[in-house]
Amino acid sequence: MLIILSDNQDITRAGMMYLLRQMGDYDLRRANDKAGLMELLRQDGDAVVVMDYTLFDINDADELLVMADCFAQTRWVLFSEDLSIDFVKRVVGASRLVSVLLKESPINEIRECLRQAIKGGRLICQRTAEMMFAVQPIEEKSVLTKTETEILKEIALGATTKEIAEKRFSSFHTVNTHRKNIFRKLGLNNAHEATKYALRAGLIDSAEYYI
Repeated sequence: MLIILSDNQDITRAGMMYLLRQMGDYDLRRANDKAGLMELLRQDGDAVVVMDYTLFDINDADELLVMADCFAQTRWVLFSEDLSIDFVKRVVGASRLVSVLLKESPINEIRECLRQAIKGGRLICQRTAEMMFAVQPIEEKSVLTKTETEILKEIALGATTKEIAEKRFSSFHTVNTHRKNIFRKLGLNNAHEATKYALRAGLIDSAEYYI
């Protein structure tokens, strides 16, 4: 069984490789970007892809679902720190081969999710399932603070969290917390989605960034 790790965080990838080697003798490969992932899937589409969607270079739900259609045998485990509920509902509703794990999930849940994916099933982690089916109160959409708006613009222009922190004379942790709050408030999952939002909101224009 081919398992492709599409997670660019070294510590997370190392932990996942250790766990999978405990579970069985699998062919473990690494994909650093979308092009590398597609090349591996062209060689063997009967695979499990473990992906940190928020950090990988997949643009949005549409692109992920197109890939899922192209490689119909591939099982997808979205293993991320945080994902918007609207995004999860869309991809899970569109494909029965998409599983969802949060990086805060307990080890037993991670193991079970991987087992299900390898067998051709899927698992939605308990925390995500609870959020999906929770009754959401009707409330006005959260508004970004001035600082969050400035950081959103920097993200949309392609700056990394480290670069933004250095520019603002802030810590990496502080900027990363702002980033998480921005994505949560706006229902975003990655920098590409943030760029599209910033363009629509007029925070940047096409002369500054070509999407």
